[in-house]
Amino acid sequence: MQTPVNTLKKALQDGQLQHGIWLTSGTGVLAELAGSAGFDWCLIDGEHGPNTVSEILPQLQALAIGDTAAVVRVASPEAWIIKQVLDLGCQTVLVPMVDDAATAQAMARAMRYPPHGNRGMGAALARATGFGANADYPRTANDQVCLLVQAESAKAVENIDAIAATDGVDGVFVGPADLSADMGYPGQPDHPEVEKAIDHLIARTVAAGKIAGIITFDESRFDEYAKKGVTFLGVGGDMMVLNKALRALAERVQA
Repeated sequence: MQTPVNTLKKALQDGQLQHGIWLTSGTGVLAELAGSAGFDWCLIDGEHGPNTVSEILPQLQALAIGDTAAVVRVASPEAWIIKQVLDLGCQTVLVPMVDDAATAQAMARAMRYPPHGNRGMGAALARATGFGANADYPRTANDQVCLLVQAESAKAVENIDAIAATDGVDGVFVGPADLSADMGYPGQPDHPEVEKAIDHLIARTVAAGKIAGIITFDESRFDEYAKKGVTFLGVGGDMMVLNKALRALAERVQA
C-alpha cells in the first residue's frame, strides 16, 4: 500500500479551477450523493455542521467510492483536531479563524511529521495508513497533505502577506460572511468595503504563489472569481440545495 497522491492539491497548484460543495448534513448518504454528482471536491464541515470525528469517518468512506476529493474543515485552529482528521485519511484540511502568521505556522506544523512539523506518530493504528498496511506513510505523507487557512477577519486582511508567505500554508480561503461581520457589516458580504478586502486577500494570495479560495452562492460570480485567480471555489451547500429543491417541489404539487 502506498500513500495516495493528493490529486486535488496537484490540480490546484497547477492552476486548475476546482469547484466544490459544503457538506453539513453529517450523513454518509448525502456525502455519497454529492460525491457522485460531478464536483471536484466535497468539504465536510466540522465548524458549522454536526460533524464530529465519528460523523466525518463514514463521509470520507462514502466519498472514497468515487473520484471526488475529500476536504475537511476543522472546528478551530487547534493541532489535536488536525491530527485526528489526518489520521482518518483526509489529506486536505481547511482551518478557520487564522488571523496571523503565528497561527498559520502552528497549523502548518500540525499538518506535517518531524522534522517539518510536530504531527504525532499514531497513524500506524489509523485509516490513513490502512491500519498499518502502509509502513512508509510517515516518510511520504508530508508531500501529500494540503493546508488551506481561512482569512475571515480585519486582522487577517492586515496580515495577509505574512500568512500567505508562511511555509507549509498551501492556500488561503476567504470567508466572506465572517469577514463582513468582523468589519462591521454583518450579513453584507457584498458591501463595497468588504468586497475591497476580499479582492485584496485574493490578490495577495495569488501574488504569493499560493492557492486562493472562496465560497459564493451567486452563480453570476463564479467566472468573476476565477478571473481574479481563485481556483478553490465553493459553489453551494448540501442542505441549502436540498432545502431549495424540496420547497420548490412542495410548491409545485400544492399549486
